[in-house]
Amino acid sequence: MYKNVQQHANVRHGASSCHLCAMPATAKHGKLLHKESFTARIASMPTLFTHAAVPLMLGVATGPRRVSGRLLAASSVAAMLADTDVIAFRLGIPYASAFGHRGALHSVAFALMLGLLAALGHRQLHSSPWRSLGFVGLAALSHPLLDACTDGGLGVALWWPFSDQRWFAPFRPIAVSPIGRRFFSTQGWTVMTSELLWVWLPTAMLALAIACWRRSPTSR
Repeated sequence: MYKNVQQHANVRHGASSCHLCAMPATAKHGKLLHKESFTARIASMPTLFTHAAVPLMLGVATGPRRVSGRLLAASSVAAMLADTDVIAFRLGIPYASAFGHRGALHSVAFALMLGLLAALGHRQLHSSPWRSLGFVGLAALSHPLLDACTDGGLGVALWWPFSDQRWFAPFRPIAVSPIGRRFFSTQGWTVMTSELLWVWLPTAMLALAIACWRRSPTSR
């Protein structure tokens, strides 16, 4: 489903762009990028609220009997949590490092860990262990899968810790959101338009279908 980055990873800096030979993410490769400051306009991700919107819309559509308010809140946080790795830029950790942006926190393993933590705390979430595991885990996993569908930056280390290789989806229609103040610009509007079309609209349609199914006699 996902292809590794054997072509060139497109990293955007404002109006200009550079092309890096896309190899397995190593510290040596990452030296090309770690000089960027935290506020550099590195092609990054869909916006945080778009990541949170996916489990939020689907959870609301599923209904409070299946997805409690607390589970809904936990899944929304889980969907955004991967991008706390942007602190790596401040710490001087190379972008292409396993612990750089879109690295370990953008992996299946990290999503599974969050799901397991939710399962352990299922009573606080007013849910069952399996439902907590599934909903929070899938919400967390949606983050790297969406990032892999963006048109810039490095791919995601989906299979960390077994591989540091960065991966992209074959179909990448989502415009990346820059980190920092440049989001509040014409480029930011382009990003939001792209996300509305490729993330919000399909998710809303799926949520509507779930809500209609819930109200149908066959679901009772």
